[in-house]
Amino acid sequence: MKESKVLDELGKKEIRAEDLSDKVLRNPDLLPEVFDGISSANPRIKFKSAKILRIISEKNPKMLYSKMDFFVNLLESENNILKWTAIDVIANLSSVDSKNEFDKIFKKFYDLLSDESMITAGHVIDNSAKIVRAKPHLQNKITGELLKVEKIQYKTTECRNILLGDVILAFGQYIYHVDNKEEMISLVKRQLKNSRKATRAKAEKFLIKVRGP
Repeated sequence: MKESKVLDELGKKEIRAEDLSDKVLRNPDLLPEVFDGISSANPRIKFKSAKILRIISEKNPKMLYSKMDFFVNLLESENNILKWTAIDVIANLSSVDSKNEFDKIFKKFYDLLSDESMITAGHVIDNSAKIVRAKPHLQNKITGELLKVEKIQYKTTECRNILLGDVILAFGQYIYHVDNKEEMISLVKRQLKNSRKATRAKAEKFLIKVRGP
């Protein structure tokens, strides 16, 4: 494999995204090829490129920070996999967001809680604790958005119940750093009567951990 090329390798089934991401991390000059891969008509190239960018955002977010606008635009993609990748990458970039770019797109990001895809909302919820840790000044706003999940109309009640379980897990990751915990705890208490067994179990575990048995 020539050190100067990545794009040719993206379409090969036997080449793992993890290996290519390591290669790009070692040689940032290869990064433009990965961004080009996002617009490829070949699904393997497109989605492997997306995975590489997500991995890089986890390992070296500074490497992608200058491309924040690229990922913000992907939030509007009709391709859900690219949209989910953008959510994950933007959350990872929040840890190096020296220009407060995330703050500017806060509404756009959290409006995705009402996306027609439950998985999209799930990605937003699952990344929220990470963003709170990176941007504690947004803690109250983020909590306010997650509290809305209880009232959002999803395709089915079961979809909302699953997402409420995700919200409980997110709260559990940062509640100890919150002064006013009561609204969070109140939402979790209400889920003790949730019709989904797994969500009830998450609520019970959360309350034992926070309040004690």
